[in-house]
Amino acid sequence: MSEKTPSTETPSTETPSEVTLAGLLERRAGDDRPGLIFEDRTWSWREYVAECRARAAALDARGRNLHVGAIFDNVPELLFLLGGAALSGHVLVALNTTRSAAELARDADATHVDLILHEPGHPRHETLAAEVAALRAPGAPPPGVSDRVSDHVSDRGPDRGSQDGLTMLIFTSGTSGRPRAVRITQRKIAVPGTSLAAMLSPDDVVYCSMPLFHSGAIMAAYAPAVASGAALVLRRRFSASGLMPDVRRHGVTYLHYVGKALSYVLAVPETPGDADNTLRIAFGNEGSAVAIRRFAERFGCHVVDGFGSTETGVTITPDPSGPPGSLGRLPGGVEIRDPFTGRRCPPALFEDGRLLNAGEAVGELVNTRGAGLFDGYYDDPDADRERVRNGAFWSGDLAYADAAGHVFFAGRGTERLRVDGENLAVAPIEAVLREFPGVVEAVVYPVPDAVAGDQVMAALVLAGAFDPEAFAVFLTSRGDLGAKAAPRYVRISGELPQTASHKVVKRVLAEQAWHTGDTGGTTGDPVWWRPPGQDAWRPLTPADITRIDDEFIRNGRRHPWSARGLHP
Repeated sequence: MSEKTPSTETPSTETPSEVTLAGLLERRAGDDRPGLIFEDRTWSWREYVAECRARAAALDARGRNLHVGAIFDNVPELLFLLGGAALSGHVLVALNTTRSAAELARDADATHVDLILHEPGHPRHETLAAEVAALRAPGAPPPGVSDRVSDHVSDRGPDRGSQDGLTMLIFTSGTSGRPRAVRITQRKIAVPGTSLAAMLSPDDVVYCSMPLFHSGAIMAAYAPAVASGAALVLRRRFSASGLMPDVRRHGVTYLHYVGKALSYVLAVPETPGDADNTLRIAFGNEGSAVAIRRFAERFGCHVVDGFGSTETGVTITPDPSGPPGSLGRLPGGVEIRDPFTGRRCPPALFEDGRLLNAGEAVGELVNTRGAGLFDGYYDDPDADRERVRNGAFWSGDLAYADAAGHVFFAGRGTERLRVDGENLAVAPIEAVLREFPGVVEAVVYPVPDAVAGDQVMAALVLAGAFDPEAFAVFLTSRGDLGAKAAPRYVRISGELPQTASHKVVKRVLAEQAWHTGDTGGTTGDPVWWRPPGQDAWRPLTPADITRIDDEFIRNGRRHPWSARGLHP
């Protein structure tokens, strides 16, 4: 499509509640338009569905209702297996290739994997698959190689399956705890795919570079392409510098992103022709307000930043007319509740853009009408009970809303800070720091205060050198940043620890605190700080660190590193 305006064409008269992934694939079985594009190879939709049927038949030859562990980058074979699972009743277990062999062995055992497949000829994945097999519980089957699956070809017809039929197991990103395997049913893929397909037509080109072992790429790139008949361009791994060349090469009109991906693309040096491209829509979640605005302006497209998670128990639709940084309006049945009392939180109050009543207004997003598209975790009833209580879905995500119902993300359940008796949320502080010139990415997290409560620490990725004087002026000029919300420590990083879906793992930063290289931290990232009672920033020295640690001892307060045996 040539114009940069969203399509309103709906590919089917079926309502989202009626569709299945198998049914969506069946529609594509006679479609000879381009369906899947990878590097220099193109499969029509007809050819893609034929490959899926071949995988279904080959898996059938090995047994019924197999749980198939997959260790792959974003390659066509992974999508052939997914389609095969949808058409046959087998279950694809998406294993995160960035995790260690020991972690993957635990994941495979927890999801009762019968067969582990990997990309042929991929040295790391072959080694990883063998290590995982060796570390699994006794009696677990040996690893397989994916090209053996395609040896068995059949002309079996598609089986539409049922909406609640299990098709995939996808692990949560694990940014705030251990990853959990979420049940991905036929409807859990088909419903968002059909909904997002309303923005597309068969003439569109969808770009997928986010990892397919996470839900975003499956539900917001693969599924809408299948539902609409748009071509799907698959990239093995995300590349910030390669994204726009790919857009121009393939005529991409819609791309999916997650987390910090937009920020990394924006860090690529600008060129005069940046807006000369075919891109109409960038759809994703967890992009910062600054990155969303700058990406849209620079590349001449519309950025739609939704809200959701792998569980999809709470979904918020963006509201373009809402205030900057808002996720959208609270949907019917979704409330913000105090996670301790269960009571509904009052509206947020603001002064000069600063949240005044975080202690009362910030709470957990709760779907009071049920679990939405959440079909539970796999074989983890304790985790299910944590999420669904008294018929309501507790998301674990913190938020606050203004009097008009516009929602603002406040952080994960572990990202509350209490500084000098005042409750703070990390997301508003991050939004301010991202406005500082030269910031590529900024994250905020709590570190302990030696006396009581927390102090605010930030990690910044910068395009240039850190200017402490300019930073101090910037902080004092912001009316939307209270004195207690201003960081005490700032870590300057070349890169941040993150998941494969570009979500920062803050617990790693919080555990290291200001010890980034002296006695246990491994990065050696420089840390700047404002000593108590001072406004100027200066480098944190080894002598400073010793004094801070001694203050913990004097106050009898447990230092964050003491549990790791590194400090008293």
